[in-house]
Parts: sequence; structure tokens; C-alpha cells
Amino acid sequence: MAYDPYPEINIQGDWIAYQGFEEIATKINQEIHHRHARITTIECYPGTNETMLLNHLILKLDPDLIIHANDVFYSNEKVTKMIQHHLTDDRVFGVFSHHRLEDFIDAAMLAKIKEQIDQQSGKRIVIYGVGASLIQQPDLFIYANLSRWEMLNRFERKTVTNWKADNGKEEALRKIKRAYFFEWRVADRLKKKIFDHIDYWLDVNQSDDPKMISGSAYQEALTQIVQAPFRLVPFFVPGVWGGKWMQEQFQVKKDEINLAWCFDGVPEENSLYLNFHGTRVEVPAIDVVHQRPIALLGEKVYGRYGTEFPIRFDYLDTMDGGNLSLQVHPLVEYAQETFGLHYTQDESYYVMEAKDDAVVYLGLKKGVKKEDLIRDLEKAQQGDNPFPDEKYIYRRKVKKHDHYSIPAGTVHSSGKDCVVLEISSTPNRFTFKLWDWGRLDLNGLPRPIHLNHGKHNIQMDRDEEWVERELCNPIEIIDEGDGWREERTGLHIREPIETRRHWFTKEVVHQTHGSVNVLNLVEGEEAVIKSIDGSFEPFVVHYGETFIIPEQVKKYIIAPHGPSAGEEIATIKAFIR
Repeated sequence: MAYDPYPEINIQGDWIAYQGFEEIATKINQEIHHRHARITTIECYPGTNETMLLNHLILKLDPDLIIHANDVFYSNEKVTKMIQHHLTDDRVFGVFSHHRLEDFIDAAMLAKIKEQIDQQSGKRIVIYGVGASLIQQPDLFIYANLSRWEMLNRFERKTVTNWKADNGKEEALRKIKRAYFFEWRVADRLKKKIFDHIDYWLDVNQSDDPKMISGSAYQEALTQIVQAPFRLVPFFVPGVWGGKWMQEQFQVKKDEINLAWCFDGVPEENSLYLNFHGTRVEVPAIDVVHQRPIALLGEKVYGRYGTEFPIRFDYLDTMDGGNLSLQVHPLVEYAQETFGLHYTQDESYYVMEAKDDAVVYLGLKKGVKKEDLIRDLEKAQQGDNPFPDEKYIYRRKVKKHDHYSIPAGTVHSSGKDCVVLEISSTPNRFTFKLWDWGRLDLNGLPRPIHLNHGKHNIQMDRDEEWVERELCNPIEIIDEGDGWREERTGLHIREPIETRRHWFTKEVVHQTHGSVNVLNLVEGEEAVIKSIDGSFEPFVVHYGETFIIPEQVKKYIIAPHGPSAGEEIATIKAFIR
């Protein structure tokens, strides 16, 4: 078998998943009658197709009164004005909002709607939409759940606007920014608060084919997920510099012009596929982080990061493509003071494949002066001259299985003709592009350059000597035995993530080190993860697949499997130090 782009988690037990509007409406009507429910509330995650929900589900419930939660909040204009500080005028970057949805309720409208509800004594009422649960205590509580990745897709397709915004024609970058810095924050705060009170969960990722499970089924599923290894549902994205390797190696998205990224280890945006006796239910992976943080992350990681998943794995494919933008990530102090981030985007490049001429741009050449560097970057951005990267930026040849640390503040880029497994911290939208080789994006628009932010974060002492000493292949053997060896491959002392590579022909016992583990099979066709005590079923992974081991597993075994039995294969593992 090869890379599986549709990994599922089989949920054990006699749980039922309902599919399609007819079956779901029948079940909800049964619950309304059984509970003598007067008020049914359908809380919605932003991005839900509420019109389809109304026409194909709510009307089938035959309510006497339908209330759209949107009506209880301030006007679009007022909400946008209230959050303008968080939105900023930038195309990409904002400031994290600390608002709650309650902050935007129009008290006069709420009183009017409550009076309307009171006048419908004994009548059947449905309240739906974002913030619906804030209007009246429900007798039957349903949540329309949507993955963030699907929400981003809907922005790109221009099929939805942001919550309380008249921005249907606005470019996707600005919609995504509003979601990232505002909508997701307020929606998640509410979801955390009401999570344990929800009777049924609707999967509305496919607007015309919803699924539904009970609150008890979802709670049990979350508990089962953190007891065993699991994979997220990867998503693949073309880009202006994208390559062809993933299309061929993973046999995915071959109809796209190229593939630049694969996000296969980003719980903040990835989904999970849960299989309930043959019915696939898609849920946001971030729900596991929010609801089972200690079991998943471990006590020390939860204590440091809260309900955030601090490790990210993704692919950057430039094979037969182009260079990534020349970029830098913010220093932690700058990130905290400018954007309200808790920590910054430290990262590394693990080279999965490379042609003979492949390079990484990493750090600066010796003797570069900042005023000269910034002057020539500014001239290039104004279109006067291309940026003379060969004058300023250290360029190093790379080969398969190299590993390069990239602490925040280091100028870097992956060159063409290689495939990088990027292992990083997860504030995943804080890349300051310094130069983009004079290209337009696939949509014909200039890609945003953030030299105004980047110039405050470039660390000029990171020249080629420092880079060679500190960042290039910091690999050391730390343990070995019969048929295996364990190597520390970084990361830099400034970075919170530890990475270990194991080469093995036999079973290897792993420790979680008190942290969630994220791994990828970087060499070999197939491996199996086995429980020490039989607490989970053997879990098979294939070349290039990223997988997660919850911290509460503590110890586990990885061994070559299937076509790789008896061969030397390798994994890379990341955890929080």
C-alpha cells in the first residue's frame, strides 16, 4: 500500500451516525417529541451554509417560529468597526482578538426576540446560526461543526462571507485574516464553553450531505482518539513555486497545475475522519486538542501552551518548480508585542528528496551590512532591480536526509528541485516575505511582501559561519542497539522542539518524553506502531505519512512492516523539550 490521503479512525461501540437531511430531520423530530422540546437550538461554526441548513433541515422540523441568530447582533458595520484594531489594514496580518461573541449582542434586539419567544408559549421554536446558543436556553441543543480547512476553501471559492461582514467580493487573503485573528477565536471560546452540553453534532463540511452523531458518541470518540496513534486528513495546495513530487509520490491531485504544500500535521486546520460503522464523519482536529489536552499533549506541554498544539509538520515541494519566497519569521518578543502571539514560528527543513543542484538559502553572507541589505530589498520591491540574492544570502547545497534548523530571525528559503518536510512551531501564518523573485501569484496578484515587519527581525549575526556551526545537520548519535540507532538532529537551542531520527531494521521502543509526539516515516515503504501493553491495535503507516502519538501512550514500539520487513527504515520524531 502507498500513502493514504483519506485516513480514518474506526470508532468502537454501538454508536450511530445519521446521514442526509431526511434521516437527520427524522431523528431530530423524534428527539423533539421524546423530550417535549419547545426550543431547538442549532449553534453554527462560522462558514456554515446556514441557508442550506434552513431550507433542507430546519423547515423539515415544521417549527412555529424560526429565529436567525444573526438578527440579535450589531450590524455588520458596527461589528467591523469594533474589531478594526484586530483586522488592521494589512492584507495578511492582524492582532489576535480577545473578544467573546457576547460582546457583539444588541441588548435591545435580544430583549425584543426574547419577548417574541415568550409570546409563543407552547409553540415549537428553532433558533439557528452563529451565536444561537446565547439567545435562550435550549431544550434540544445541536451544533453545526465545520473544519477550518473547509472554511478556507469556501473563502477561496467565494461561496461564503465572514461572519457579520459584507465582504463577498473581498480577496481570500483578507477573509482568511479576519477568520484567523477574530472569528476562530470567538467561535472557539464559545464552543469550549458549551461543548459538554451539546446533544447532537452536525458535520456540515459537505453542505448537501450532512452527518450527525450524538454528543455522547462524540465524547467517546474523542476519548478513543487519544488512546492510540492517529493521522490527520492531509490537504494539498498548489502554489506559484510548487512542484510535481507529491503528485507522483503520493498519487494525489494530479489534475492540479502543481502542488506546493501538503499540510498533514496541523491540527489547527486539519480534519479527522471518524468511521462509525461505515459512515464517515468529518470533524475539526482542533476539537481533540481543546477537549482532551492533557491526554493528547501531556501535562508539561498543556501547562506551557494551553489548548494549542505546538508542533506542525508540512511539506514544501519545489521539485521542477521554483524557489520559495525569501523570508524570515518574527522573534518572540516582536510576535508578542505586535500580534499578541504567545510564541513564535521556529522551524526546520528536513530534506526528503533533492536533485543534485538543489540548495537552501540560509542566513547571510559574511560582512553584509543591514542598511545595504534593506536598501536593495526595498529597491527590488519597488521594481527598480531584481534583488541580488547572491550578494547577500548564504546558499548551501542540500541532499536527501539533511536537516537544517531555522530559528526565528533567520533569513531563509527552500530552493527549487527539492522536497522539504517542514517541522516547526505552529503560529503558522507569520511568514514575513522579503523578496519573491518578482513573481505574481497563481491568481495574477502580487504576493504580499512584508519588509516593514521583516527588517525588524532579521538577525544580522547569522552569517554563513554561524549557520554552518549552528544550523546545518546538527546530527549526533545518542543511543544505539542491535538493529537500531537513535540520533538527535536538532533543533537549535532557541527552539522548543526536539527532533530525533531513528534508523532501524528491528523493533524500536519509543518514549513520549512527557510530550505529544509527531512522527513521519522518512525512509522505507511501511512501518507498524504497536502497543507495549496491548492497549491499541497495531497501526500501519507508509512512506511520507505524518502521524501523532498522544502523550498518554507513554511507550510504544515501531518496527519495519510488510514490504519493509528486514530492511533499514527511518522515522523522524518531534516533541517538546
